[in-house]
Amino acid sequence: VQLQAYGGGLVQAGESLRLSCAASGSIFSINAMGWYRQAPGKERELVAAITSVGSIYYADSVKGRFTISRDNAKNTVYLQMNSLKPEDTAVYYCNADLVPMPTMIEGSYWGQGTQVTVSS
Repeated sequence: VQLQAYGGGLVQAGESLRLSCAASGSIFSINAMGWYRQAPGKERELVAAITSVGSIYYADSVKGRFTISRDNAKNTVYLQMNSLKPEDTAVYYCNADLVPMPTMIEGSYWGQGTQVTVSS
């Protein structure tokens, strides 16, 4: 099982970026999918998450600016980031709680990080 993240980059404050993360491999089911971020010198924090039935969580710092969504048919989660601020600068990681085959044991899987840099 692999999670592959795309979409980071360098933007100016106020601009937008869209991150994508696709899970591939032998997957029985995917429960929650989410995005975390880690800025230099800080701990990794949960930014947004979405369950298989569409329940959504946002960190207070991104509410009203970021939108998480998923395409269950494509095993993909998206993060639309609008009105970006310099404090959003971080490495963004996708995460999925999924059940792989053949083990059928749920686990937490991580994608590689993608850098988001917002200049002022």
